[in-house]
Amino acid sequence: MKREIWKGSEAISEAAIRCGCRGFFGYPITPQNEIPEYMSYRMPQAGGVFVQAESELAAINMVYGAAASGIRVMTSSSSPGISLKQEGISYMAGAQLPAVIVNVMRGSPGLGSIQPAQGDYYQATRGGGNGDYRTVTLAPATLQDAVELMQDAFDIADRYRNPVMVLVDGLIAQMMEPVVWKERETDEAFDKSWTASGRQGRSRNNFITSLFIDASICENHNELLRKKYTAMEERECRWKEIMTEDAEIILVAYGTPSRIAETAVGVLREQGIKAGLLRPVSLWPFPSPRLKELASQSHVKAFLDVEMSMGQMLDDVRLAVAERKPVMFYGRTGGMIPSVSEVVKAACEAYEEVK
Repeated sequence: MKREIWKGSEAISEAAIRCGCRGFFGYPITPQNEIPEYMSYRMPQAGGVFVQAESELAAINMVYGAAASGIRVMTSSSSPGISLKQEGISYMAGAQLPAVIVNVMRGSPGLGSIQPAQGDYYQATRGGGNGDYRTVTLAPATLQDAVELMQDAFDIADRYRNPVMVLVDGLIAQMMEPVVWKERETDEAFDKSWTASGRQGRSRNNFITSLFIDASICENHNELLRKKYTAMEERECRWKEIMTEDAEIILVAYGTPSRIAETAVGVLREQGIKAGLLRPVSLWPFPSPRLKELASQSHVKAFLDVEMSMGQMLDDVRLAVAERKPVMFYGRTGGMIPSVSEVVKAACEAYEEVK
């Protein structure tokens, strides 16, 4: 199959267009500016709409309106920009509107740095807005992952009528790698009878809202959403493993650190340490059942969580392992990227502590 060299941000954008995205509403912020830049000329070519809004708040509310019409729609931003969009994302979850939100993470908190980081894990997986809601969160580690998960993200959003977040660190958005464009084949027909796009033969208009004044009605709505989130946990949990069959120490990492950890696993194996890697592809739903299973196996002695943050995914790893085995942590933050030698050293120290 033909391989093409693409830049991360542009590959993400092109993947969205190829799977039917016809509305983009955003606001510039580093290091994701190439996404709206690419969309600004490609979206009109594809027969879609591009709007650079006056703010992040305006952009997410434009997404709300466009999603209500039934078209495939997305926005993108970076860390503090996503923070500004959280109210709108909560509204969309409450109103059951499908959309894709790309967060290209940078060093934080506050304005932080423009370098790649992973400090938005809590925000993405817990829901940074108000209320009992969840968004499926997908985390690519390569550009091939990125284009395929972007296409999956739109299907998941339509399948459940819910926002989906694609979480990448700034390095993935800025790097260049080969991509193979694969044909998308699906026999799934997504119901669009709920859209606010005219009566279309109905006796009344559809009404889309996240406002439920009556407490009992609001509770019933939340129960409906909860059932949907349970279905997401059952159907959309994804992960990849490398050499975990006999591993004594298992590294857990996503995004760019998972690539570093994969190389570290090879180095550790050469040094005689049986290491493996579990890479969560969906950060929510988190692959807790698989980690629990691995933690129960006798050959596994410990886990090492590797992140470009102060240890946010660490909470989910610990919850999954549930004290069955020790869980250690190594991370860099603020835009610093862990090296292979650093991860190897941390894994060796963890292994020596538990062997």
